[in-house]
Amino acid sequence: MGNICRSPLLEGWARQVLAQARHPAVAGLDSAGTGDWHVGDAPDPRAIAVAARHGVDISAQRARVVVPEDFQRFDLILCADRRNLTALRTLGGQAASGRIALALDWSGVAGGGDVPDPYTGTAADFEHVNMLAREVAHGLLRRLPPQA
Repeated sequence: MGNICRSPLLEGWARQVLAQARHPAVAGLDSAGTGDWHVGDAPDPRAIAVAARHGVDISAQRARVVVPEDFQRFDLILCADRRNLTALRTLGGQAASGRIALALDWSGVAGGGDVPDPYTGTAADFEHVNMLAREVAHGLLRRLPPQA
């Protein structure tokens, strides 16, 4: 996918929650898409607006695409949905597959669940994804070791 809706919200909330907790993992956060059609673009204005309403600024983020080096650079790669999970497991190969997981599942929010793509949806859909992103961020804080 294009890295302008779900991923920026997930990254923004993770940065906010981990920074507030002074967790060292905040320095290693990033988001990326599996498709390159939005590379360089800011997050969707609706994602920026919903995050801002909840005190999270994602406006400076810019979309990028996952690159092979990401599988060496990151210890954990969380995916918004099964489609991205499959694409990343294929791209990362066997060596990376154990570090790639669904965000909702890994963070303890919803086993095997997908974060729905709000792109063609309503403001309520963006609110729902924002709420899920916040929950994932708190799940990250609970699960990541204190000295990540």
